[in-house]
Amino acid sequence: MTALFRIAVLKMFSLPHAKPFMQQGVKTDMGPTSAPDTDAQLMLRVRDGDGASFALLLEKHRTSVIHFLYRMVQDFAIAEELGQEVFLRVYRSRATYEPTAKFTTWLFRIATHLALNWLRDGKNERGQERLDQEMEGSPAIQVSDRKPTVESRMVYEVKLNEIRGAIASLPDKQRAAVLMHKYDEMEYSQIAGVLSCTESAVKSLLFRAYETLRARLAHMA
Repeated sequence: MTALFRIAVLKMFSLPHAKPFMQQGVKTDMGPTSAPDTDAQLMLRVRDGDGASFALLLEKHRTSVIHFLYRMVQDFAIAEELGQEVFLRVYRSRATYEPTAKFTTWLFRIATHLALNWLRDGKNERGQERLDQEMEGSPAIQVSDRKPTVESRMVYEVKLNEIRGAIASLPDKQRAAVLMHKYDEMEYSQIAGVLSCTESAVKSLLFRAYETLRARLAHMA
């Protein structure tokens, strides 16, 4: 890994891209996105020395990776740093890459590993989220045609913070499972691949997590 390549990745990350809490499901137009092996094919080209294919993978997946990392670590600057490291590790691993699983499973396994390590290192001393830390581009703010009153805006932000706080307070693996299941819409099998566990273990993690969230957020029902 050369310094020039690291600088190139940092520059690609500095290009305009979706902030956390923008509308989910935005995908880069790469033709028939339903093909399950499209990303793996691109990564095989990266393995063969095609830098343009790596840039396509980075552009396609960096937003979802940063979304996930932000919700894990609750700090956008850290999420971006970890996101850069995720793709640097992807590139470093290009020579030994084999498409034995979906590319996104492999990608999120790397992201989850980095996030859990960061959390375990005790670097998440961030306190309560403040309203001025909210990322621009929240769906209710960006896409709503109506102009909410100050009161309704405050109620919405308080509820949103309560939900985020409840998710953030979950044990690390439960939080990761919920984020992949709820926000990234991954299936049990893919989450199991990311967390290196069985589908039954994933279902157990999600059951316990959702039971906890229902109890903590019952007053909002």
